[in-house]
Amino acid sequence: MQWYQLDKEKLEQKLHVTTERGLSSKQVEKRQKQHGANELDPGKQTAKWLIFIKQFQDFMVLVLLAATLIAGLLGEYIDAIAIMVIVFVNGFIGFFQEQKAEKSLAKLKELSAPFAYVLRDKNWERKPSRDIVVGDVIKVSSGDRIPADMRIVDSNSMETEESTLTGESLPVAKHTNSLNKQDLGPQDQSNMAFMGTLVTRGSGTGIVVGTGMNTVMGQIASLMVKTKKTITPLEHKLAELGKILIIVALILTALVVVVGVYQGHPVYNMFLAGVSLAVAAIPEGLPAIVTVALSLGVQRMIRKNAIVRKLSAVETLGSASVICSDKTGTMTENQMTVKEVYLNDTRLDVTGDGYDLLGDFYSNNNRVDNQFPNLKSMLLYGMICNHASILVKKGKNFINGDPTDGALLVAARKLGLNQSDSEPYRIIKEIPFDSTRKRMSMIVEDENKRQFLITKGAPDVLLPRSAFIMSTNEKRLMKTADKEKINNEINKMGDKALRTIAIAIKPITGKQNDGLLEDDLTFVGLYGMIDPPRKEVRAAIEDCKEAGIKTVMITGDHEKTARAIATDLNILPEDGLVMDGYQLNQMSSNELKEIIDRVYVFARVTPEHKLKIVDAFQQNGHIVAMTGDGVNDAPAIKASNIGISMGRSGTDVAKEASSLILMDDNFATIKAAINEGRNIYENIRKFIRYLLASNVGEILVMLFAVLLGLPLPLVPVQILWVNLVTDGLPAMALGLDQPEADVMNRKPRPPKEGIFARGLGFKIVSRGLLIGLVTLIGFMMTYQGNPENLVYAQTIAFTTLVMAQLIHVFDCRSERSVFSRNPFGNKYLVLAVLSSIAMLLCVIYFAPLQPIFHTVFLGIRDWIFILALSAIPTVFFGFTKR
Repeated sequence: MQWYQLDKEKLEQKLHVTTERGLSSKQVEKRQKQHGANELDPGKQTAKWLIFIKQFQDFMVLVLLAATLIAGLLGEYIDAIAIMVIVFVNGFIGFFQEQKAEKSLAKLKELSAPFAYVLRDKNWERKPSRDIVVGDVIKVSSGDRIPADMRIVDSNSMETEESTLTGESLPVAKHTNSLNKQDLGPQDQSNMAFMGTLVTRGSGTGIVVGTGMNTVMGQIASLMVKTKKTITPLEHKLAELGKILIIVALILTALVVVVGVYQGHPVYNMFLAGVSLAVAAIPEGLPAIVTVALSLGVQRMIRKNAIVRKLSAVETLGSASVICSDKTGTMTENQMTVKEVYLNDTRLDVTGDGYDLLGDFYSNNNRVDNQFPNLKSMLLYGMICNHASILVKKGKNFINGDPTDGALLVAARKLGLNQSDSEPYRIIKEIPFDSTRKRMSMIVEDENKRQFLITKGAPDVLLPRSAFIMSTNEKRLMKTADKEKINNEINKMGDKALRTIAIAIKPITGKQNDGLLEDDLTFVGLYGMIDPPRKEVRAAIEDCKEAGIKTVMITGDHEKTARAIATDLNILPEDGLVMDGYQLNQMSSNELKEIIDRVYVFARVTPEHKLKIVDAFQQNGHIVAMTGDGVNDAPAIKASNIGISMGRSGTDVAKEASSLILMDDNFATIKAAINEGRNIYENIRKFIRYLLASNVGEILVMLFAVLLGLPLPLVPVQILWVNLVTDGLPAMALGLDQPEADVMNRKPRPPKEGIFARGLGFKIVSRGLLIGLVTLIGFMMTYQGNPENLVYAQTIAFTTLVMAQLIHVFDCRSERSVFSRNPFGNKYLVLAVLSSIAMLLCVIYFAPLQPIFHTVFLGIRDWIFILALSAIPTVFFGFTKR
């Protein structure tokens, strides 16, 4: 039912109610049974213990748990405990993240008003909002939150703040007239008030037409319940990697065990070696290292004004190919600012943005002051006919009241006017703003007891009522040419997306007829104001373009405003398209998918539209980042690959649905996050390369030795020691590596790009093969077929493997060559390598550990031999650059 189309009489007939009596008790009881309570349904809830169990259903986790059990049975308790700790820590992290995400609907419910004033059986009563039913007559006033969707039947200058629901940046004036248009979105239903929105001005009465899940807020809650959480690229790639590693590891270890037993090695020894190799081949420390790398990225992001609610969000943003950004507050200051003034047939430019009181007035690039004819008077009138005030908190200016009134106050302060300048003027009477009248007036008396009227309002309303105009020297009759000039200036301001407000005055002589009070006005001038773009956003958008990321503006504002801001920020190319909500309604999902890559601006959109837009981009293979601050943004934020909410202006609902919160509500912070995200992903690739190349080396040295009929070059405890101690610290240090210089000049990674893309698979196998070969060469050259040399040869092989890995870690810092970066540029890596070497020396030279780790003392010649072998893989590939 399109309630906004019905007039009051038809509405009362349809709902069997009158605004004089309200509903009867019987009607209320019947409707409560029929429609239920006026509250949002949180949907099907999953038990907490099931959410926790679900964290351990991953195949890689199950295999690790099985390996842990076997390792424990074989007495390898340290390894078993380490794996269990890592698995359970990651399980708890996933559990708590999922719990936080599901709080979104609870935050939605908090937006509902707790109580409402309801007319029942001719009596006004204060009732809990959950007891409201369709047909109830509700009274609201300034400061109240709307308890349900209702059709306004009486409005006394009523305005509601709907930005959290519709994205509209300014308060919406409400009227009682029916609207005849079809399929209007909530942002255009100016005779309706919606659940969860706030009355900012005036008062009104309405008849409830929707409760609970049948409200616009309920539709958003329903979308959030139905919207599926999108798996991040990192989660997908790690899952893919885990499956590959498990299959390869099981095949290779099974081959080692079978061949070893066939060649006469004891079954128990080969089984223990096989389990050790399986555990070594599956880098169970990888999830923990990824978590640490992302956590450190989160700490860096906090210093850049971004709070990460979900660790993988940082990496995901680094792979984003489209940013769908809200306009108001993210790309703009969310502070209405007067940018132009028109008076005396002259346009003045006003400098300064937002609520900063510093700024100047210019005519043709020449600064003017308060001596400019009529300028001081015009700004003074705008200051007197005003209900806003400027507040200062922590050194920053804020507006208490209507943003438009605030813009007029700030403009006056830029010319040097302040509160003391308006004190000589006493307000006699006020005719408040009304959405039908589109103007407000005040009768004031100056210090000489002269009274005059100040009227402020829409130019198309004041201009026909103006018989005179203020010129440079005097007041004179307004001519047709004057009106044409003013209308021409209004159109020019409109093309720049400036909102225009006119100021007019009228002397009061004798008794005035109230009906004629606002006629025969003297036109003073025009204000042109806008919510200005943030200074740093244009550069951030350019940086995103260079990084291959498309920026799309999505707003609830009008198309002309959106187009002007997008053009100013250089978002909209010459051949770029702008679409509004009406056009989106006429398009199917497939039609939108075909055209969406050419669209850069979406205006007058609803929550359903935003979901449709995000889905269309994702259907075309994009990784989508969606920003927003309102309840209306929450479903699309949740559906996107990465949801970004605003820390200052954002609602709790948007924050709970998001993965990243911008503390400064600034688009430029997103660019910093992209830089950080790309670097983190590259660092993850670095330590995956390091860990897997090391593991490949360990498996191959064992496999080759078994195939050649040699004794095992490494005993199980050495394999586990390398896996748990030597690999861990350097891999973690790689997660702290600084970004390479060209990280923001690369195109976004294709969504289907595998973790081994761009030659990573070749690097892992080739380096691992060479590490395994030099380790085997070291073993064979010292063993020489003499069983008495076995422990000595195993010590050489063990040390060669460790040193080859520790030298190789510096090669992992670059996709190009070990010689392309300063090897000492990452001080954490240098410390990690030195720590691993110190632990290696303890195992070799600390006598009590020698029998445990099967090692013996090594001399200088041994070390020269080991270091020469260990350097071969890194030096060889450093020169080949492959």
